[in-house]
Amino acid sequence: MTHAPLRAPLRAVVIGAGIGGLSAALRLSHAGLSVTVVDMGDGPGGKMRTRDSVAGPIDIGPTVMTLKGVFETLFTDVGTRLSDHVTLVPDDILARHHWRDGSSLDLFHDSGESARAVRAFAGVEGERQFRRFSDRARKLYEAFEGPVMQAAKPSLTALTAHVLKNPALIPAMAPGRSLAATLAAQFTDPRLQQLFGRYATYVGGSPFQSPAVLGLIWHSEANGVWRVQGGMNKLAQAICKLAQDKGAAFRFNTRADRIEQQAGRVTAVHLSDGTRLPADLILFNGDPKALVDGHLGHGPATAVPRKSVADRSLSAFVWGFAAEPAGVDLAHHNVFFCADPKREFDDLAAGRMPEDGTLYVCAQDRGGPAPTGPERFEIILNGPPGHPSTPEDAYTCRTRTFETLARMGLRFSPTPDITALTMPADFDRAFPASDGSLYGLSPHGMMATFQRPTARTKLRGLYLAGGGAHPGAGIPMACLSGQHAAAAILSDLASISTSRPMATPGGMSTGSATMGTARSPSSAS
Repeated sequence: MTHAPLRAPLRAVVIGAGIGGLSAALRLSHAGLSVTVVDMGDGPGGKMRTRDSVAGPIDIGPTVMTLKGVFETLFTDVGTRLSDHVTLVPDDILARHHWRDGSSLDLFHDSGESARAVRAFAGVEGERQFRRFSDRARKLYEAFEGPVMQAAKPSLTALTAHVLKNPALIPAMAPGRSLAATLAAQFTDPRLQQLFGRYATYVGGSPFQSPAVLGLIWHSEANGVWRVQGGMNKLAQAICKLAQDKGAAFRFNTRADRIEQQAGRVTAVHLSDGTRLPADLILFNGDPKALVDGHLGHGPATAVPRKSVADRSLSAFVWGFAAEPAGVDLAHHNVFFCADPKREFDDLAAGRMPEDGTLYVCAQDRGGPAPTGPERFEIILNGPPGHPSTPEDAYTCRTRTFETLARMGLRFSPTPDITALTMPADFDRAFPASDGSLYGLSPHGMMATFQRPTARTKLRGLYLAGGGAHPGAGIPMACLSGQHAAAAILSDLASISTSRPMATPGGMSTGSATMGTARSPSSAS
């Protein structure tokens, strides 16, 4: 009996091992594709990075997981459980907030406890306003989750239809008004206005320029925040290891220099060491602006609309160090607010490091047994994209950061030196063409959500994932972007001919793509 020759698996090259790229690589490996991931860094995670210290590895990227269900779905879809690979620790205290007048407020996972804390902090009226705001945030989240976040391509039509069926959403969306303006109308206490305005920075925006709908971010955090035992990078390592178990190959300390294309379709990725990786499809998990700016060659430069990467979100000045703290009782997540948020965001809009900026302090060893000796800290000060970040800036940032904290009662021994600081220009070098922006497209304006590039590009066989793509910044959204990209890839492969392209070393190709030995998309669930 004569048997048909077995087809080799389709070759997928993933450029970038951030959460979006890892999520897609895991799904594609599970579906039977031959996956190779290349990344400039020395390990997985992208912006989910660590720095060594005397107290152990310090997270100097994302420090918190929200929307845990997104990650549970990823692991379930490939036949395992998130809890089998990482240990998550819930934070009862979402964050501890401090103001210059000496007041402080804890918000909690338990909504009733948060409401009681707000009442003690801002009175009965403050509690009433908080409860109304939380209810609005929930309704906004529920309205946007399906037609925007969970959709492969955000649908303004579907969102509009939902709003028309629920007209009470219109005041909550406050079309044409900024988040800061709506918060001023919702809270009489300026401290609460400042606190909830801070959520615009979670996606790299100013509350004075971001749309009011960003208030929904509060709901995602109020639903719970988790730490990953051993550090956030353990999550990236777990996804990487699982993808490797399913056959994916990873090449770290490797830069992708050029995407080769023939006849309007991708055919290979050329690496900085001269290696050519033939590819039937390519997933780019970097800032899409790198494509537009020609960092991967002239061919992909028109694959993404320039308007989808033109306006850049915020960057940051990030400290990562080990020291012994004194003077303030710290939770795991702490916020030390500046005196005047308008002045802070005016500085950022003008391209300056804030003279007086809000500081986020992650005390990474708090939230469990009382630590002894040096503890691990990450401190974040918002910064403007494109900031030149000179050595003098590092010393200025050191003074502004630690003198501000000292005035608010928090001191560190020893005070870290400038080698513990990552500045916007450092982020630009680590993530080419990003301008140091940590969140991709700016969230300013009502239509920003609908302008982000989606998984499919104009170049056949080239797809996108990561915080610069839909549905946006933050590790749950990056994970969802990988899900959208993998679904688009598998759907496209299933819809075309059963003969796969054969690429010659010169890049010429014949035939068309196929699923090869890949399972159907439905088998990935």
